[in-house]
Amino acid sequence: MGMFDVLKISSAGLHAQRVRMETIATNLANIHTTRTEEGGPYKKLNVVLSSSDASGEGFRGVLNKKLEGVEVEEITESEKPFDKTYDPGHPDADAEGYVTLPNVNVLEEMTDMVSATRSYEANVNVINTTKHLFQKALEIAK
Repeated sequence: MGMFDVLKISSAGLHAQRVRMETIATNLANIHTTRTEEGGPYKKLNVVLSSSDASGEGFRGVLNKKLEGVEVEEITESEKPFDKTYDPGHPDADAEGYVTLPNVNVLEEMTDMVSATRSYEANVNVINTTKHLFQKALEIAK
């Protein structure tokens, strides 16, 4: 496993966590959206991540384990039920005065945001450490 493989894996991790953060931001921005183009309230989006062969050629690493990175497999809509609140004056209220609200939970989104931020930071630290190792190797070669 070379240092460039480490950079490739970490950069894939950075990309995946950036997509997660963008999706969380979208969910939070639409937390009160009761009307969408498709009709009905906004549906929470979830990012599905999967492992990927980071070597590109099936390279076998230590103990014959494949080097794996991460990739965004898809972004799906949540199947979680919508919340309803009584607000007869709201323009999107039904005949009984209830408004269907998006299925976005602020606490879940904030927890996911902290997780994505920590994962992003960990990948940045791996890249910085690898860069430092490159510099040390160049100093030795002088």
